[in-house]
Amino acid sequence: MKRGYLSPPVTMPFFLLLLFLFLVFFTLFSSLVTATFQRLGIPSTVAYLLFLFSILGSFINIPVAEERSYAPMLTVREVRFFGVSYPVPYVQLAEQKVVIAVNAGGALVPLSVVIYEFIHFLELNAYLTVIKVALGIFLSAVISHAFSRPVKGLGIAVPTLVPPLTAALSALLLGGPYKPAIAYASGILGVLIGADLMNIQHMEELGAPMVSIGGAGTFDGIFLAGVIAVLLV
Repeated sequence: MKRGYLSPPVTMPFFLLLLFLFLVFFTLFSSLVTATFQRLGIPSTVAYLLFLFSILGSFINIPVAEERSYAPMLTVREVRFFGVSYPVPYVQLAEQKVVIAVNAGGALVPLSVVIYEFIHFLELNAYLTVIKVALGIFLSAVISHAFSRPVKGLGIAVPTLVPPLTAALSALLLGGPYKPAIAYASGILGVLIGADLMNIQHMEELGAPMVSIGGAGTFDGIFLAGVIAVLLV
């Protein structure tokens, strides 16, 4: 009598290799993010806690608004004629509800860092730097909006390197001793304003029951734009 045995999907050496690569990637990524926060003047302990909060917050989406719209929907109904059933397609208007949420890790954590930087500059009476930050955000938002496209079933898509490159170039052109802070704020708020908020009227066209701003957490365009921008200046 033949017997079947269940085998694991991967062998133990391959699993250990994957685990090792994951740990290496996690260590490198956490080091880059922590170094980014430290360049913004945040102590190392707080910087690492912010990284952990961004990881854990990736699983938290906070609903902030709800959009309702009506869209044509193709349906099929059955019509019987002399005992024979015929499928008849027809179009009717159906209500669509889209919940707009904000991700704690991908949007609120980086936004809190930007607010901290603004308060820090105001306490130092560095009003010229605040003006430079505002200009950097404006430039980044305009360019992010120009390159952003609503993609049905996906969200608002922006080429990955466009926001951080724009933010880094803005910081280098504006100059001053606080270039990392200008780059970070421009990268974060540039994507948030230019790609997400300025396209909010298209959210209901995405075909998803929920749209989360910063929903990919630490791998979202908002979060990565600030990190990459700081590393470039």
